[in-house]
Amino acid sequence: MRSDRVPGLLPADIRYCRATLRRGSRSFHAASLLLPRHTRNAIATVYTFCRRADDLVDGADASRWSLVHLRHRLDIIYGDGAAITDPGDRALRAVVRHYAIPRAVFDALLEGFAWEFEGRHYETIEDVRAYGVRVAGTVGLAVTHVIGPADAETLARACDLGVAMQLTNIARDVGEDAAAGRLYLPRTWMREVGIDPEAWMARPVFSRELGTVVRRLLDEADRLYERAESGIARLPAGMRWSIRAARMIYAEIGRVIARRGFDSVSGRAFTSAGTKVRLAVAALRAPPTSTSSEPALAEAAALVLASTSMHGQAQWTAGASPATAESS
Repeated sequence: MRSDRVPGLLPADIRYCRATLRRGSRSFHAASLLLPRHTRNAIATVYTFCRRADDLVDGADASRWSLVHLRHRLDIIYGDGAAITDPGDRALRAVVRHYAIPRAVFDALLEGFAWEFEGRHYETIEDVRAYGVRVAGTVGLAVTHVIGPADAETLARACDLGVAMQLTNIARDVGEDAAAGRLYLPRTWMREVGIDPEAWMARPVFSRELGTVVRRLLDEADRLYERAESGIARLPAGMRWSIRAARMIYAEIGRVIARRGFDSVSGRAFTSAGTKVRLAVAALRAPPTSTSSEPALAEAAALVLASTSMHGQAQWTAGASPATAESS
């Protein structure tokens, strides 16, 4: 169901969510400004839950109880009875009801956060994509339920876009993640170029060999950005500009990394405000693309299936575990 106004979405709660989006992601916020106001408000609400959940599980006091707390919040958001005083959660309840966003989407997000607590190793690109499906593909799925159409093909392409953005994030944050004791680059790729992952984590420095791994990850991101284009073409005409702008702004981060010699250990790549404006204009002028169909990523297929129904939770919990990721 789509209409301009979301019943139960209060002006004060909207302001809270929009401020959270503005602080949390300059790229996402910039792209959201190209959307109709009520759609922008709904997407800011989805972003707010995801951002605050990430902050909660990533904080100094984070523990598995953080995930228990988040699941309890989802119980209330998707429940029928208890009043909600938190502005972000109250707004999300209104949005998920109005747009019929399945709970499976947010449960998958929390599963990705749970992997952090498990100390999971990402050995292969399939493992990294599975992580990306959970922590970023889920955002694409929720956004697609807001802007539509939420059919299997469009949802699959939305997941592609979310994973592509997460791979870009990983490529950009190699140094920062290592400083925090985290490694998301495929470990098999590192070994193939003579880098021992554990030894590198003990002394994370940039090398030409590491640059080849980062370049390879960005190549995979570009492949998924291209796949996502056919999904953007399926969106309502008034929504395509914003999503294509977000896709182009994020892809540009990868080009900045390339111009730095794929060194994302010594510093962090970013795009300037002027570049964002230039890319937004380019997104507006971009020609239509084809709507050729491709299957969902294998790592995303179960979640895409669950996301096509408000009652898809059983499908997700029954068949969503990744086959290759290993815990340390």
